[in-house]
Amino acid sequence: MTASTEKRDSKLAAMHRPPVVTPEAWEQARQQLLVKEKAHTRARDALAAERRRMPWVEVTKDYVFETPTGKASLRDLFAGRRQLIIYRAFFEPGVYGWPEHACRGCSMVADQVAHVSHLNARDTTLVFASRAPQADIQRVKARMDWDRIPWVTIVDSFDADFGVDEWHGHNVFLRDGDRIFRTYFIADRADEQMGGTWNYLDITPLGRQEVWEDSPEGYPQTPAYKWWNWNDSYVAEAEPDKGWVEISDAGEEAMRAKATSAKS
Repeated sequence: MTASTEKRDSKLAAMHRPPVVTPEAWEQARQQLLVKEKAHTRARDALAAERRRMPWVEVTKDYVFETPTGKASLRDLFAGRRQLIIYRAFFEPGVYGWPEHACRGCSMVADQVAHVSHLNARDTTLVFASRAPQADIQRVKARMDWDRIPWVTIVDSFDADFGVDEWHGHNVFLRDGDRIFRTYFIADRADEQMGGTWNYLDITPLGRQEVWEDSPEGYPQTPAYKWWNWNDSYVAEAEPDKGWVEISDAGEEAMRAKATSAKS
């Protein structure tokens, strides 16, 4: 046993730990907590429904970004999709770690980003934006395995105009033809939960776009589970795979039966 292991074990021994119980007692405690966890899930869904009813503000100013292929407008960043999430990542001169690394916190956010193809399948684009030159961004992206994340350079007042000139944050936009609207903004500890497909979609104006969601009339919605696919197999406008529909239907039926049994 090493000295570091002994030190760690001594700290664990000093912890005020919960009681050790039988499997039956543990399961009873888990079921009690599960009631609160389900209430938390329903509250989170209700909060997302409120976000979908937030007022919008139109973006009328033109913004320009540097990309690996040249200059791009804010509209270009949508990549033809209806929704855009821009995370302001701090990688630039003056940031701790420059030029080898981005901010440690922003780097953790980047490490957590799920495969963006799932967001793209819901008409949503995720982009990271920093003030570092593209050469530095592409170098660090390749070394840190962030190649799937589109990452642009801010060259104007975009960060100051959208509250991310001094701190990180996610701004959410929706495109309606040539008009662009800012629909939501999160920062500080709210950024901690980001990275997963569902958390990203829950801050967008269209949400997960599934039929169970409480959304305003006319919002796009499709059956839950059916649109899921392998990250290399999404095809635009394709019908859900029949085999997967059968499997997901059976899964839903099993979940409903389990829930009914638990109530009886």
